[in-house]
Amino acid sequence: MIVDALGMVVSASAFGLVYGLAARQGGLSIVEMLAMSVFVLAGAAQFAAIGLITQGVPWLAILLLTALLNARHLLYSAALAPWLAGRRRLQRAAMAHVLTDEAFGLALPLFQRIGRADVPGYWLAASLIVLPWMAMNVVGYVGGQGIPDPARLGLDVVFPAAMAGIAVGLVTGRRELTAAVVGAAVAVGVGVVLEPAVGIVAGGLLGPLAGLLVPARAAGDAGAAAAGSADQPSPHGDDPQVGLAG
Repeated sequence: MIVDALGMVVSASAFGLVYGLAARQGGLSIVEMLAMSVFVLAGAAQFAAIGLITQGVPWLAILLLTALLNARHLLYSAALAPWLAGRRRLQRAAMAHVLTDEAFGLALPLFQRIGRADVPGYWLAASLIVLPWMAMNVVGYVGGQGIPDPARLGLDVVFPAAMAGIAVGLVTGRRELTAAVVGAAVAVGVGVVLEPAVGIVAGGLLGPLAGLLVPARAAGDAGAAAAGSADQPSPHGDDPQVGLAG
């Protein structure tokens, strides 16, 4: 898990650097940039918002388009909800605010592996993403004047590469593989024909549905029957001996 976390830290840092560069080029002040990272905390939506702001798009349209782009977090929340059902509403709300793609990619496999929700492990995973992200926002913004065109360095591929890495980490059987392949195909196809934001939502909805159509036993998921109990939340609460590095 530590190796996975380090990979996520690297991707979040690189992505945060690119966002800082984009915010500077988009005309945002450093305070506005950091405020967006604190209150929105959704890299893809923040990038989209900067692009729409520079185009002079009305704020209501920006709100709707970025909400559509970020709709995948509804699926993340639905996947984590059974594990956190016994937690206080305020605690769940705070955890939801820091629910990024990377935090989800670390937390869900951890919960499944130990058979219960590990709240301290979740917060550690979120911190390993959020803190480097914001630090590199500042580095990218302050050092942005020395990089006139970030695309020339290939930094524009950081987000797709990070998402691909998260998907690979979450694929544990044929159901997940089917969901990933169908979701990616739909997202790319719809994104080319319509809009990338629409493609992401369509892929995020249709991919999991396609995965659910694959029967677990017929698909030959390794250890599906034996691991059944590990895929459900445990009623025993947190064990302080097991954490992110377990």
